[in-house]
Amino acid sequence: MPAKPKILVTSASGKTGLQVALQLRAKAYPVRAFIRQRDHRSDILERAGAELFVGDQYSLSDMRSAMKGVQRAYQCAPTAPNGLHFSAVFTAATYEAKVEHVVTLSQWLSSVDHPSLFTREVYLGDILIGMRPEMSVTTVNVGWFAENYLMVLGMAAHLGKFTMPLGDGDVKKNAAPSNEDIARVVVGALTDPAHHAGKTYRPTGPTLLSPNEIAEAMGRALGRRVRYADISERMMVKALKALRPANYSEAAVTQLAIYSEEYRRGAFAVNAPTEDVFQVSGHEPEAFESIVRRKVAEQPDLVRSLSRSIGAIGIFLKILTTRPFDLDHAQKQRDYVQLSSASYCQDNAAWTEKHQPKDVQAEPKRVA
Repeated sequence: MPAKPKILVTSASGKTGLQVALQLRAKAYPVRAFIRQRDHRSDILERAGAELFVGDQYSLSDMRSAMKGVQRAYQCAPTAPNGLHFSAVFTAATYEAKVEHVVTLSQWLSSVDHPSLFTREVYLGDILIGMRPEMSVTTVNVGWFAENYLMVLGMAAHLGKFTMPLGDGDVKKNAAPSNEDIARVVVGALTDPAHHAGKTYRPTGPTLLSPNEIAEAMGRALGRRVRYADISERMMVKALKALRPANYSEAAVTQLAIYSEEYRRGAFAVNAPTEDVFQVSGHEPEAFESIVRRKVAEQPDLVRSLSRSIGAIGIFLKILTTRPFDLDHAQKQRDYVQLSSASYCQDNAAWTEKHQPKDVQAEPKRVA
């Protein structure tokens, strides 16, 4: 029996990269995990039997070294204004190493004239990775992750509030996938390129949910009532600036504001939910409430107590008193490339044509 091909996983300490590496190891595939530094996540990877490669993903020298002896790879570009640089480095290294198959994490919003620089760079990266005819590619188009909602789970746990700038609380606008389900689609394509090469998949959760339904699911998982509150982008920026989560940066916030506008416009509801998680992996997609319950089980500090509630109130007051920054000014100051005539997804004829809703009358065909 021929040996299984070695697979490189970039961003292997990240949300999807970690899950992809662990699921591949569970299937006994040799994995080289590209990480930036050693920490508790690299310990998890090492215990699972992954080969660790510590380096700089923006360095072509490091990427060349990481590609040695690799037959397949997962391309997961960072959410950063230099994502296109990463994609160019990755593409050049795959070309030199004669990699046979790549799965790339794209965006559901990906379009040529999108207001978001990050999204336009993803669009260009998708073109680059598909330019070498000898290498097959599977594209995974993900929308708004379930993980995004969990950023405010602490506020929901201790103050009973789910606050995000998502618009009308009763409109069903997203079917958010878990990191694990996204990884299942990636792993399915990496381990069976004969069936998945050249295809595009969009993993989603099983059901379109409204912000109010998301709040209710959080409440059931937390064992308390949680209410949704639609906040302004200004308040969202203040919150992120005050809390400074690990992935906080002014660059990321400017793009998150644009994605929130797409959310309110209903871009993530187009053609959702899909059957892609089941079709590729054979697993039913995970319900949002199940995702929250797992998070609650992992984080003891989400258990309600008087001291934690007081602490949450203190954080809320800190948010209120934090000065926001001007999103447009932040982009101009960083010299981002800005288009004079940008267009949101559903205002772009090419995007709309490519993302036509499926026939809702047709029964989805399942293959076990």
